[in-house]
Amino acid sequence: MAKPFGRVQRVADFLRRELSSLIQQQLRDPRLGMVSITDVEVSKDLAHARVFVTILGCDDIEQAQDSVDVLNNASGFLRSEIARMLTMRVAPALKFIFDDSVQRGVQMSSLIDQAIKSDQQRQQGDTEDDETT
Repeated sequence: MAKPFGRVQRVADFLRRELSSLIQQQLRDPRLGMVSITDVEVSKDLAHARVFVTILGCDDIEQAQDSVDVLNNASGFLRSEIARMLTMRVAPALKFIFDDSVQRGVQMSSLIDQAIKSDQQRQQGDTEDDETT
């Protein structure tokens, strides 16, 4: 039986922490916005890592593409910096992917708020009709 918190998860957590500080402190590209790492998925052989990011102020992939391109172009530099910190034989190759789940969550929340508001308005209309009858 596999451990619930195995090596793959520990490496993913390490990458999330270290990449967020490296991106904030080391990368100085003006096209790079405020980047937040939402998740890191590491392959079982620890050779590849998919890093999911959101960019503050970017609502869709077209707006965030410049920042994701900057991160993917800097992945070699970031990988070499991570390799210096790791005690592993090989540092994972990094692939940055825009994560739109935050935007979808905001959209779902606004839809729920609209549904609640329309339901309340409909209930108030039904109550007023009952009182007039």
